[in-house]
Amino acid sequence: MIANDRSRLFRNRILESSVIIKHRVRPHEADIFEEPRFNATKILVPFDINDFRFGAHCLFVGQKNFDAVSEDMFGDDVKFGRSDRKVLDLIDELPSLDPFLLREHLRRSGVEPSRDYFCISDADVGKMHSYVSQQLAGLVRMTGGGDEATAVVNSADRLAEKLLSSSPDKSFEPLKKLLRLSEKEYQDGIFCWRGLLYYKWVLHDTYPRLGSVLREIKAIAPLGLRDAAGDAYIAEAKLRIEGAIRMSLARIRNVIRRYDDAYGVLVNEGQSAAFRRFLISAPDIFMDIGEEIGAIQHVVSYWTYWSRSSKLSKVKASELTDIFIDFEDGLSSSLHGKTNAWI
Repeated sequence: MIANDRSRLFRNRILESSVIIKHRVRPHEADIFEEPRFNATKILVPFDINDFRFGAHCLFVGQKNFDAVSEDMFGDDVKFGRSDRKVLDLIDELPSLDPFLLREHLRRSGVEPSRDYFCISDADVGKMHSYVSQQLAGLVRMTGGGDEATAVVNSADRLAEKLLSSSPDKSFEPLKKLLRLSEKEYQDGIFCWRGLLYYKWVLHDTYPRLGSVLREIKAIAPLGLRDAAGDAYIAEAKLRIEGAIRMSLARIRNVIRRYDDAYGVLVNEGQSAAFRRFLISAPDIFMDIGEEIGAIQHVVSYWTYWSRSSKLSKVKASELTDIFIDFEDGLSSSLHGKTNAWI
């Protein structure tokens, strides 16, 4: 529980204790919104804050009667122009609740709540630990954390555990001095370093599944009633989706290459200037790289889930069209030729 009101995400106590998730809009929910939406921000307000088994009220940000329903639940705090409404609208603008993407999006709009809101989930921490430990082994060797292989591994494991925790700061004080960072630069730098390792791990975890997903998308052919316009859209969408993903991957890898180069110079040559510059500039890339990775993750995770629960040989054209429109919407920055400052 965050005690300091100034560091809370929401001023309203009920909203602060609610659960907010990103939700793929199902066909029977489409009429809830004025305009077609594929993803929405869902608020769950528990009947009993201590036990979710009793159920919860729910509403979607931007649903037709949102103002009236939200006023019943939260009073005046979510009226247009209030700070809680601003935060909800900012969250609704994002494609996912990626902690690093969310923090930077809020920060750019002047909203800076406690860092405790932006922790990596315990499940992801568990999966990431060995990967991050391997990434940190070079830093351990450089700082004299162990001469023997076993000592290096153990020290790297401890450092990875600390970096992935919600309070990594004290363990990295020597790095703060080495990089000559101010307190704010240090706090933001550690957060961003953790974020870059998180994104590297996400890409490492997602990429092996991406090839099979793209092959399935390329090969799938719908059944049932079809028309020339629909067939043309599906054929063209397949090419656009694959092309957008490859463009996104190229941009993401460019950022990761910059990080790897700067980190390599630090641990292999003891030169800190490049890594310092990268950490200080890292917050500016999070919006773009987070959105790009989130869009690729969505394609891989949703297609994998949907293909396992559906018979791909009997899919209808209308269903496939809806899925492709959703994917293209998420990949829109690549489809529209977005140019990023960090390329």
